[in-house]
Amino acid sequence: MSEGLDKLFATIAARKDADPGQSYTAKLLAAGVEKCAKKFGEEATETVIAAISRDKTELAKESADVLYHLAVLWAASGITPEDVYKVLKEREAMSGLEEKTSRKS
Repeated sequence: MSEGLDKLFATIAARKDADPGQSYTAKLLAAGVEKCAKKFGEEATETVIAAISRDKTELAKESADVLYHLAVLWAASGITPEDVYKVLKEREAMSGLEEKTSRKS
């Protein structure tokens, strides 16, 4: 999974300086973090709807959209997949319940 996500992120990063009239990714990035976050939220909502509808085909499609828009949001925000992988690695040593509890303190 991370290899595919890394490749997707590299493609997005490479389009950061592209012509927004020629690249949807460049257009999103040029619009700023707020627009990228809004698009991610829209796609996340569509993914939830597909899951609740138990439509596996749509869920797969919307999940791909979520991953794309999440990677665009990362690029717009100045973080990389490596930053996220680091956090995930730190969390591997504890259970999900422990991790949730640690956030409250």
